[in-house]
Amino acid sequence: MKFKLHHFLLLGYFLLGVNCHAQVSLPQILSDSMVLQRNAPIKIWGWATEGEKIKVSLNGKNRNTTAVSDGTWAVEFPKMKAGGPYAIKINGINKIELKNILIGDVWLCAGQSNMVHQLNIHDVTYADEIANANYPKIRHFKIPTQTSLTGPTQDFKGGEWQVAVSDEIRPFSAVAYFFAKKIYERYGIPIGLINASVGGTPIEAWTSAEGFKDFPEILEVIHKNKDTAYLNSRNIRNNIARKADSEPSDKGLQGPVEWYNPNFEPKDWRKINIPGYWEDQGIRNLNGVVWYRREFELPESMAGKVARVFLGRIVDADELFINGQKIGHTTYQYPQRRYPVPENVLKTGKNVFVIKVTNFSGKGGFVPDKPYYLFNETDTVDLKGYWEYKVGEVFPLQESSAVATRPINAQNEPAALFNAMVAPYTQLSLKGMLWYQGESNSRNPEQYNDLLRTLISDWRNKFNEPNLPFIYAQLPNFMEVNYLPEESNWAELRQSQLAALTVPNTAITVNIDLGEWNDIHPDNKKDVGERMALAALKLAYDEKIVHSGPIYKGHEISNGEITVSFSHVGGGLIAKDGEPLSEFAIAGADKKFVWAQARIMDDKIVVWNDEIKDPKYVRYAWADNPDNPNLYNKEGLPASPFQASH
Repeated sequence: MKFKLHHFLLLGYFLLGVNCHAQVSLPQILSDSMVLQRNAPIKIWGWATEGEKIKVSLNGKNRNTTAVSDGTWAVEFPKMKAGGPYAIKINGINKIELKNILIGDVWLCAGQSNMVHQLNIHDVTYADEIANANYPKIRHFKIPTQTSLTGPTQDFKGGEWQVAVSDEIRPFSAVAYFFAKKIYERYGIPIGLINASVGGTPIEAWTSAEGFKDFPEILEVIHKNKDTAYLNSRNIRNNIARKADSEPSDKGLQGPVEWYNPNFEPKDWRKINIPGYWEDQGIRNLNGVVWYRREFELPESMAGKVARVFLGRIVDADELFINGQKIGHTTYQYPQRRYPVPENVLKTGKNVFVIKVTNFSGKGGFVPDKPYYLFNETDTVDLKGYWEYKVGEVFPLQESSAVATRPINAQNEPAALFNAMVAPYTQLSLKGMLWYQGESNSRNPEQYNDLLRTLISDWRNKFNEPNLPFIYAQLPNFMEVNYLPEESNWAELRQSQLAALTVPNTAITVNIDLGEWNDIHPDNKKDVGERMALAALKLAYDEKIVHSGPIYKGHEISNGEITVSFSHVGGGLIAKDGEPLSEFAIAGADKKFVWAQARIMDDKIVVWNDEIKDPKYVRYAWADNPDNPNLYNKEGLPASPFQASH
């Protein structure tokens, strides 16, 4: 009897397995509310049991196919004009119906955090845009972050198509949304945005292994990363090293009363200003934990009410406590701190605010020129000014040997993001690609030209569209202004981005006027998106427009002057603010740059410095954050920074 029951159970499990495999399934990207590319073959694909017959219907047309030996199947429909909504029906052993499908233009939007940044993060600047959004034909699919070191995957987990209406628009990439909105308002054609972007990631992670055929060192890394034993050995060694230093030693958490407790009585705490870095206020070379504490008298009208706290930006991590209750925390320096305060936390009279700040390198503290206040619908309390502080923990200096083995962070490894976040839908047809990335490659800027060219070629090959429009954002201005000519990795990277323009059917958007000195994620995402849309109108929609600011084309040297010529001068060159042209520098053979005078001569710029009799080099806006790059064309588009030599 036991023998028969055992075999009966095995038969049941076997049949269950067959039924599971027999279910027709689709990739995650093919789902309700998606947009498919107009005027291009439409491919629908998925999985089923080998030999299963499948019928797919779209717009009155039917396609029949059979799943092949590896369980895959695919059908293709002819080109369609923009329109919808349509339904797609798939019939096999089970039935699937996709609803609210539009035919329009599909754009792949990729890169790192400035492409990630959702409208929700910028909901103060774009409050009206969010509140009034009513574009049901603009759709957005955010690919959830995932990686694969072993090779391309067939599908990814999670994600859905969302519609640009009301609060549903909040998760949209802000840059991608403003791009789509401008295109849609021009043509009324449905726009689909596939957002494959991950903060802090290098370009190498987004390129396939096949794309690196000319990079043997990168191919070797990809090969090693497929070895599980190799990966485990690296991570184990680093885990042991981290564990040795992981014993909690923060004094703010060790005493009988934690420092965030409102009953804690601070003694011998020092004064410090918010905003500001502690290295600029009497603390020398400290990486570690610093606690900030201050009591605020709040009006009765705020007691018990819901509120919000804006804490600007903090380097690197923070935890906010109000009256002993943890309100919010952020683990790294770049996000804007905007924390909701639940009801019944605030009270009339004295309220204790405590902020624990953890810094790992560089200057720690509160970034200047950012908002710091508590507010609700009726009241606002300024949080800037003098607080008390005390150091809770000092991190030891790391020996160089301690970082001999770099821990694996899969999202930074070559091909890992392409494999998991792009490869699964290369069967789709696209209108074009948007790329906003480069910050994470700024330590090695000269190589970026080759890497960007490689990415463009690789993606065009993978999507089988060799001339697909590729539009990319040049890095904006960022970091402190230096009022002397200087070397700059960010300027070098902008130059590498500029050099990639020789790849056919590409466009660069110059953003040297859209950044913020104290934020790698500038708030102005609208102009970035709209400049990308302007480039798309030229490249993808064949409009006869000026889509770019002036781009360096060439130069001549004569009588101690350098005459620079430009493409994309449009209606003519101008100094935007009416002042003399600034941010030009020249150098002789010694490459010691000095500021230069410059004047507009027709569609060219003449540059000189009376002290440099034999100039060999010329630069424009060559800095992390140039002070006043005011060369534009009459269409209001800024000139790209550049360097040129004779």
